[in-house]
Amino acid sequence: MLVADIGGTNARFAMVRDAHGPAEAITRVATDAHPGFAEAAQNGLLDHSALLPRTAVIAAAGPVTGERIPLTNANWVIEPLKLIEQLDLEQVIVLNDFEAQALALPGLEGDALEQIGPGTAQPHGAKVVLGPGTGLGVAAMVYAHGTWVPVPGEGGHVELGPVSETDYRVWPHIERLEGRITAERILSGAGLLRLSRAVASEAGLERRFATPADVTAAADSGDEIGLRTMEVFVRALGRVAGDFALTFLARGGVFLGGGIPGRISRYLAHPAFRDAFEAKAPHGALVRSIPTYLIRHEMPALEGLAAFARTPTLFAVETSGRCWRAQASAPAS
Repeated sequence: MLVADIGGTNARFAMVRDAHGPAEAITRVATDAHPGFAEAAQNGLLDHSALLPRTAVIAAAGPVTGERIPLTNANWVIEPLKLIEQLDLEQVIVLNDFEAQALALPGLEGDALEQIGPGTAQPHGAKVVLGPGTGLGVAAMVYAHGTWVPVPGEGGHVELGPVSETDYRVWPHIERLEGRITAERILSGAGLLRLSRAVASEAGLERRFATPADVTAAADSGDEIGLRTMEVFVRALGRVAGDFALTFLARGGVFLGGGIPGRISRYLAHPAFRDAFEAKAPHGALVRSIPTYLIRHEMPALEGLAAFARTPTLFAVETSGRCWRAQASAPAS
């Protein structure tokens, strides 16, 4: 099987030979360097491998609805029936990208995780993965009837309002989308830049960071706006993570993935993150018992897809409407 994790910034590919083998021939290419999935898969992996996949399991950064699946934060449109022809495949399965991240959660352990703050995970407790990166992805894993059930969604687009005095001063300066301030408007790469402009505007100071890395570098160097931005960012991330911990009663833990958390681990280790996570009256004591983790695995979504490809019976993945087969004109159940 060919497994692929397609995000707004990077496209990651690997092969899985059989039910016992690891993911191999792992590669990563820039999404915007290729016009579409087939070209990226061919140039990034297939041209350099002797393996010929018969099935592709794809995680796409966007809602999987219909036969044309546009990515939320990139210009690609994934069309499974075309991919079957272009790559000579027998079957294509398309999942949400954070559904793939969720599939990895039961198998992550050891150096793949770094715990932030207190809490003890229950072995079969629900798990939530939250990933600020190009966008903000959210998914959950729920254990039922002896199997893990991934629950994908578009939780990154829930609304995020002000709570603290600082929030109330900064929020009026945040650029809105059709009148809304969503979690993704702040908790993403573009959101970090957006938030830095709002913080600078509220302070009456001029800062024009070109990239999200510029914001974190400024904070690391002691820049006032950079530090204020990171404080608001990690508190907002803690609040949203705590909200999803309550939503799913995530006694198995809340896991931070995506491209940003690993780069700001020093700020996540500050009490501000867990303080915001736990400030969930009247259920503060409940949330305090829930652990939070930073995912240190380099490619967790690929690991999740590989786990599903090897032993699909371990997961209750709904493939109706998301599985296409050769010579079919519509999604197969």
